[in-house]
Amino acid sequence: MKHRYLETRAVKRIGNLELVARLVVEGFMSGRHRSPLHGFSVEFAGHRPYVSGDELRFLDWKIFARQDRLYIKQYEEETNLRAHLLVDCSRSMGFRSNGTSKLEYACYCAAALAYLLIQQRDAVGIAAFDETIRTHIGASSRRSQLNLVLSQLDELKPSGGTNLAANLHILAERLHRRGLIILLSDLLDDPAEVITALQHFRHKKHEVILFHLLDPAELNFPWAGTTRFRDMEGSREITLNPTLLRTEYMRRLQEFIDRFRAECGRLKIDYVQTNTEIPYDDFLSSYLTKRSRVG
Repeated sequence: MKHRYLETRAVKRIGNLELVARLVVEGFMSGRHRSPLHGFSVEFAGHRPYVSGDELRFLDWKIFARQDRLYIKQYEEETNLRAHLLVDCSRSMGFRSNGTSKLEYACYCAAALAYLLIQQRDAVGIAAFDETIRTHIGASSRRSQLNLVLSQLDELKPSGGTNLAANLHILAERLHRRGLIILLSDLLDDPAEVITALQHFRHKKHEVILFHLLDPAELNFPWAGTTRFRDMEGSREITLNPTLLRTEYMRRLQEFIDRFRAECGRLKIDYVQTNTEIPYDDFLSSYLTKRSRVG
């Protein structure tokens, strides 16, 4: 079954890469990610001699009774990952100055990541939202889950205003098992409120990756001469000479980006800013390769 956003070139580009959780996650199958469930609902791996400082609750008292030696039970501390793709589909995500809108770019990235996660036998789910949550599918590692996620991405259209922070708080309360949160958004909401919402996920022990997606025109402000600007999430319009505003716009934009980068660093959130002019498979390949080296 063909899907709009899963392209062969992306599959070939990232198919041999991995997306591994850096922080502790909760899962339900053996895999490649660290689990907090030491000795509970994980597979027994073997024994090793006791060393000073080991937790006594993992001692094998049956071996001690037979051999008068202390051995620690070891358990498989790897688990599969529950990853949740959170896609901002508010109307501002529909902006484009080239061939690809921010929402389309987000969907291409999400589709490629969903494919990669399912290939890893990890569980993946998706939520999309504007002013409200439009769709939410829980994480699953079934092969059929990929088609379900891709079908949801195929149907997304930019609509409604932005209520990013409120929707993130709702999702943080819904997702009980710690896992990996991947947010794809232009972040055009109150920074303080969004950062608080991201902190909610971290408080719940989730690992968070934030893909901050912007259009090249938003980054460069290329307009000159009298120009009419329209609010994509409202009805306001304004006509002005952008040359007079460019310096102040660029200053505020950099402050906006720097604030998210700094706060995400404080919260141990991966903040990755990109623009829709960069081929998404180049962007993902570069990010995943760098992440594997750092991790």
